Amino acid sequence: QVQLVESGGGSVQAGGSLRLFCTGSGLTFGEYIMGWFRQAPGKEREGVSCISWSGGVTYYADSVKGRFTISRDNAVNTLYLQMNSLKPEDTGMYYCAAAPRQMLTYKIGLGPKIYKYWGQGTQVTVSS
Repeated sequence: QVQLVESGGGSVQAGGSLRLFCTGSGLTFGEYIMGWFRQAPGKEREGVSCISWSGGVTYYADSVKGRFTISRDNAVNTLYLQMNSLKPEDTGMYYCAAAPRQMLTYKIGLGPKIYKYWGQGTQVTVSS
């Protein structure tokens, strides 16, 4: 049974930082594209960032580019999202997701269609 478990969310003031974690089990972690998505109340889920199975390719939504950094450690089945200079509009539930290894582009990686497994989410709240 595949499980993705997110952690690291919390409440911070604008300008602060958080680091999110996603630990996978029941899958060969290093064979999967990994992505971070978020959903704010009343809004659609949006792609934040994604990373290739090796970690060599990353993509970011324009809204987070330069502030967020995605990384992974396949040896410990963990995905990370370092979030700096947080803004109130970054508030939402953050989900990690895993997609079987395939061609990765900005459009493919930041869209939800390719992702087979999803975590339950971790809440991030940024106050002004």
